[in-house]
Amino acid sequence: MKVLQLLFPSKEQSNQTALLLLVSRVIFAFLLATHGFQKLQGFEAMAGQFPDPLGLGSEISLALAIFGELVCAIAVIFGLLTRLALIPMAFTMFIAFFVAHGGSTANGGELALVYLLIYVLLFFAGPGKYSIDGVLAKKF
Repeated sequence: MKVLQLLFPSKEQSNQTALLLLVSRVIFAFLLATHGFQKLQGFEAMAGQFPDPLGLGSEISLALAIFGELVCAIAVIFGLLTRLALIPMAFTMFIAFFVAHGGSTANGGELALVYLLIYVLLFFAGPGKYSIDGVLAKKF
């Protein structure tokens, strides 16, 4: 039962709060999805040279990045299993900031850090009532 409460929060919230969560989800997930879509379009060209921080191989690392940046971002836009979808998104940005950019904003990592912080905050805030999760919460 606790898992359902985590996935489908049913706390009452104001319309302003729900609207803020909706706008935040859509904007920041859409921005990340554009990066994932670019990676998907350039998969063949990028596959051999994509960083492999987890030792899984460049192609698998690229596929996982696309999953986190595109597939999960689309789920977050619609508010579908939002908290679960935010985990790969945050993990991808964690790897981008701490591994690809060496944990430094001086070397271009500020965008990855901002995304990481926003996705962690959205994870704790939840999807809001204007989401598929919010609709499902009423059923459970």
